[in-house]
Amino acid sequence: MTTCTALIVAAGSGSRFGGSLPKQYHELAGEPILRRSVLAFLNHPHIDGVRVVINFDHRALYDEAVGDIGLPEPIAGGDSRQESVLLGLEALAGHGSHDFVMIHDAARPLIDAATITDVRRALDSAKGAIAAKPLVDTLKRGNGTEIVMTIDRAHLWQAHTPQAFHFNDILVAHREAAGAQLTDDAAVAETSGIKVTLVPSNPDNMKITNPDDLDRAARLLGHNYGDIRTGMGFDVHRLIPGDAIMLCGVSVPHALKAEGHSDADVGLHALVDAILGAMSAGDIGAHFPPSDQQWKGKDSAHFVRHAVGMVSERGGLIANVDITMMCEAPRIGPHREAMIKRVAELLEISPSRVSIKATTTERLGFTGRGEGIAAQAVATVRFPG
Repeated sequence: MTTCTALIVAAGSGSRFGGSLPKQYHELAGEPILRRSVLAFLNHPHIDGVRVVINFDHRALYDEAVGDIGLPEPIAGGDSRQESVLLGLEALAGHGSHDFVMIHDAARPLIDAATITDVRRALDSAKGAIAAKPLVDTLKRGNGTEIVMTIDRAHLWQAHTPQAFHFNDILVAHREAAGAQLTDDAAVAETSGIKVTLVPSNPDNMKITNPDDLDRAARLLGHNYGDIRTGMGFDVHRLIPGDAIMLCGVSVPHALKAEGHSDADVGLHALVDAILGAMSAGDIGAHFPPSDQQWKGKDSAHFVRHAVGMVSERGGLIANVDITMMCEAPRIGPHREAMIKRVAELLEISPSRVSIKATTTERLGFTGRGEGIAAQAVATVRFPG
């Protein structure tokens, strides 16, 4: 039976966070950040042991944060993250055998069990695997005051942790890369020729870098967000001859397409109305009038991001959404997972918080006759109480 050890890196000073207390020892919704990260792995069925790398100047803080949960003696870290990981791996190598190691930054306390499982399972067929988030925003390169160029975001991912590897392979890679000042373990693995698999990460798996991040993390945990509001949305589009129909951000091959001023994505339009409804902020037509030519053919993802931005500006978070498509065709089932993934990306929430389903109207009405398609959405949004 293979074993997997989690190595939690917590030796940084958190200088970008500010203040005298390193960020990993700050409290998040009543618990130290480090404790939340450690418990996520300690309580996971695919993790056989947890070791923490710390700065021993912070030993009293470490003992206060996790001293009561029976961890082995912490490992002394170095002056950089890369050096700390190498010291952690060397310490593990000196105590028993390890098939796999999963390296995680203590400053990502919202790591979830499903992401840990997915990264671990990827090692059954890969030498390395990292949790990562596909980039959805347009990227710009600037000179400080002006845009120099737009960068194609296709195939770009944001690296998260955990990052997991066959133990001996990553130990050798770290030894060979010592002093190279690489920013994550996947970069170290690449220098050694280790192929690393990308595993979609939970969007909530954020890194605490500055004090504002603590507020966002608290919102994601639902801490003090007792003002719960629900909005409903409904949309209809006529069907006309075509070759595909946009549904929840996915192009579905079909003999018809939806007629509309934007891309006529009935699912996303209903979703936007539901989110706006939860804020008592009007409807999609008030924000994006059909008479305005700038929205002609526009990707409906733009409308969703606008609604999500409004929620964020008001200090809220989207708890879950439920979308129902009403049509005789096309079949939604084969495309459901892709739709859930796309909606989750646009809302920046976990796919587990997105429900998409379909129903027919038993061949009754305009949907039953194939003349149009309808969608209904419900969104639950939480705001500070």
